[in-house]
Amino acid sequence: MAKRFLFSPSQSKNLKFGEASFEILSDFLINLNIRNKDKLSNLSRYSGDFKDKRLIECVFLVTEELRLDPLVGYHAVELLERFMIKHLEDLFSTPHTPAGAAGVHKGNYEDLVYEKLSEKFHLILLSCVQIASKLSLHSAVVDNNTAAQFLHSMGHSISKQTIMDMELMILKALDFRLNTPNPLTYVEILLEVLGHNDSSIPVEHLHHLSRHVLQFTYLQRTAIYDSLLKATTQCLSPSDEQRRTFVSVTEDCMLLGVGVIAVGAYILNVTNWEQVVEELSHITGISVKSISDFTHVTLMHITKNNSPLVTAT
Repeated sequence: MAKRFLFSPSQSKNLKFGEASFEILSDFLINLNIRNKDKLSNLSRYSGDFKDKRLIECVFLVTEELRLDPLVGYHAVELLERFMIKHLEDLFSTPHTPAGAAGVHKGNYEDLVYEKLSEKFHLILLSCVQIASKLSLHSAVVDNNTAAQFLHSMGHSISKQTIMDMELMILKALDFRLNTPNPLTYVEILLEVLGHNDSSIPVEHLHHLSRHVLQFTYLQRTAIYDSLLKATTQCLSPSDEQRRTFVSVTEDCMLLGVGVIAVGAYILNVTNWEQVVEELSHITGISVKSISDFTHVTLMHITKNNSPLVTAT
């Protein structure tokens, strides 16, 4: 991965799985690696807080209801978390005094902030889905009419102007930097590189299954990473310090990508599974042990939840 990055991620929107040349994949993989490392070196105290199972499930259900590509859902989750982290950091980094709340203590102020956010969180969430839909050429676009109608169906009467204002607020908070790689992007790029490196691997079948594995892993991320933390530390009750340090693992999209593919390959009963793991390790630099540990823990949760994934072929 020594080449200089020459490929703009926005070009990927014109490509479907299996269509990219190896040169484009190589450059894209370099970019993903750089951006993943940059993200891990700039983690916030709120990182991961907005990837709660209920929240992710809500985003996925909204994208399904609006008949959007699953990629939009993953992208919306990333946009939502980035916006909420930036918004909270801005609110808490400088002293604010809400109207009518002069002299409130810090704890009370934070409670007021979260209360105000909860009142409009449904609009923030939908706006992130709306923005994500506009970034995908393989999905329908959620315009303001559709957004207003959807919110009305959920019991919220919100004007199109208010929807536009919220969208602009999110765009400004993110400095219009919207093309953030999401977990599905990592999985698909890694799969394509894997297929180029070893043509014997059935990447088309693995691609279909890996999307299901990723969805399961994303929805069960709290439980899966908690088990992985306990397995790594050999401690049933990890300390707060261990949990804070482990955030760099829970937010590592490259690890998530190779782990999901390894789980899919195991379920698919790919011949020479160990060889697949070794190749993924060679591609990313992530140790075979780390990939194997992630695979073991995830498979444990899949079988524990009686997921239909275990019967996939």
